[in-house]
Amino acid sequence: MNDDLVQRIANHPKYQELKTKRSSFGWWLTLAMMIVYYGFIVLVAFDKEFLAQKLGAGVMTLGMPVGFGVIVFTIVITAVYVRRANNEFDELTEAVKKAVLK
Repeated sequence: MNDDLVQRIANHPKYQELKTKRSSFGWWLTLAMMIVYYGFIVLVAFDKEFLAQKLGAGVMTLGMPVGFGVIVFTIVITAVYVRRANNEFDELTEAVKKAVLK
């Protein structure tokens, strides 16, 4: 890639904005995922009785829906990231491309 083109992209204000927003959003989602995932692991390690509570008269325990919730949460935050990437981040990328590749 042309070094001049790389410098123009790196110095463009919209690219700086894109980089900042994407990184910040990614770190917030990572933090949320870590809290949910490691929170579940901490419950498994230190409060087995809580997760072993039976739900109703069957064999289902509280741990099953909580574990399923961790999986669903992962899918939801992935969808949130994809939606924002397809809207806001792609718009910023197009703005940079139009400005730099004139």
